[in-house]
Amino acid sequence: MHIPDGFVDAKTAITTYTISTAFVTYSMSRAKKTMQDKNIPFMASMASFVFVAQMINFPIIGGTSGHLLGSVLLSYVFGPWVSAVIMTVVISMQAILFGDGGLTALGANVLNMAIAANFIGYFVIILFKNFRVNNTLSLVIASWVSVMISALMAAIEISLSGVVDFKIIATSMLFWHAFIGIGEGLLTAFIASAILKARPNCREVT
Repeated sequence: MHIPDGFVDAKTAITTYTISTAFVTYSMSRAKKTMQDKNIPFMASMASFVFVAQMINFPIIGGTSGHLLGSVLLSYVFGPWVSAVIMTVVISMQAILFGDGGLTALGANVLNMAIAANFIGYFVIILFKNFRVNNTLSLVIASWVSVMISALMAAIEISLSGVVDFKIIATSMLFWHAFIGIGEGLLTAFIASAILKARPNCREVT
């Protein structure tokens, strides 16, 4: 759900850039306390996977796009602070190198995917863990929620910028991303299971 250039006005761009910068800066300070040097190559490989997965997208109404996200997978393995930093790097590189998501909308895209989807998805995992919900089911639902939250926020930002009526953009975005979220959840659960078999001690959520 990358938002391209021209779909957020100046006030929305400035507001989202400010919020995202504050969150990512704080996330970097928290991530430094939990990151271990031995895990950096693994983080890089996971970032590369998410980068490629997000590049496979298809257009949705108004010039936005739908694709897999990866926020919950990263937050499940590395925690939300490290995940937020990785996602920000991925989203920024996509915008700078490939124009996937506009530079003027970068603050919004980071806010939607690296912050909101990431932290809300992580919260859902922790909430379900406290209620002893099956781990696979927790990942599927958390991933679906993260995709829907990100899509909803993109719709809000676009409508606030006066580009498309909220009802039109929200209906289209949420409809398509409801299906994308199912695929995201199943893929996240599958990949997380494979990672834990290969690296049983890597999981952040225990």
